[in-house]
Amino acid sequence: MEPLRELTKNHVLGNPIRLGIVLYLLPRRKALFKELLEVLEVTPGNLDSHLKALEREGYVELYKVFADRPRTAVRITEKGVEETARYLKALKSVLEGIE
Repeated sequence: MEPLRELTKNHVLGNPIRLGIVLYLLPRRKALFKELLEVLEVTPGNLDSHLKALEREGYVELYKVFADRPRTAVRITEKGVEETARYLKALKSVLEGIE
């Protein structure tokens, strides 16, 4: 598939906040909701909306962890890892065409 078409086809990662979420999760595999809020500097409602979009597409899983109180955690799925790699490869290909 042509790299530019791959970028536009994969509209879920075309949003900078959603791309930021998966890029943050890639090396860590999981993070707390609060951690993502701090790193991305977005509102809780905004982050929740983007996480739900990624969850609908199967890129992340949301689950609860119990420490001092229940907390929401996010885990990147294998599909999320694969699709992010595919998206970044297509982006790199487009950028190399510019140079």
